[in-house]
Amino acid sequence: MRVIAGKYRSRNLQTLPGDDTRPTYDRLRETLFNVLTSANVLEDAIFVDLFAGTGSIGIEALSRGASHVYFAESSRKAAQLIRTNLESLRIKEEADVFERSAVELLRFLSDSEIRPTLIFLDPPYKSQGSYGQVLRVISQSNVLAEAGIVIAEHEKRFDPGEQEGSLKRYRKLNQGESSLSFYRMEANAREELSPSEQMLE
Repeated sequence: MRVIAGKYRSRNLQTLPGDDTRPTYDRLRETLFNVLTSANVLEDAIFVDLFAGTGSIGIEALSRGASHVYFAESSRKAAQLIRTNLESLRIKEEADVFERSAVELLRFLSDSEIRPTLIFLDPPYKSQGSYGQVLRVISQSNVLAEAGIVIAEHEKRFDPGEQEGSLKRYRKLNQGESSLSFYRMEANAREELSPSEQMLE
C-alpha cells in the first residue's frame, strides 16, 4: 500500500496480514480525498481516523495538508503498525495514536475541548452497530467543529442512516461495492454539490 498524493506521495505503508484490518481501496481513498480537497477542508484540518487499521486514511490526510491526526485503533498490533508507518515518514509529531475504542477517543477529544474538522469512521463491516453508536456520540458530545464533516465508509448494501440526532447526511458516494456517507450537523447540512461531488456509480 502507498500514499496516493501530497507530501508523501508514493511512500510505502506497511499492512498486517490476514483480514483483521481492511484497508480502504486506493480508488475509494482517492475519491474521498478528491472530494475533501475540492471542498477546501483539508488544509490545516484536525482529522480523526476512527477504527484506523493501517492508518492509511489519516496518513493520507497528513500528506495532503491536515495539521494533526488522531488515530483510534483498539488492536495492539494495528496500533503499533500505525506508529511504525508514522515513524517511517517522520511525522510522529503531527499525530497521536490512541490504543482505545472510537467512542473513548471521541469522549477524550470532547473533554479536552479539541474540535476536529473531519472525522472518518470505517468500522469492520461485520460490526454494523458501531456506525449508529459512533454517530450518536458525535451528535451528542459537541465534539465536531462548527461546519465540520463526518465521513462513514460502509458497504453499499448497508445504510448507516440519514440522520442520527442533529447529525444529518447530506451526500452519499457509491463506488463499486462500497459507499461514503457524508454528515454535518443539521444546520450546516445543505446539499450544494459540485460536479466532482455528484453520486458516483
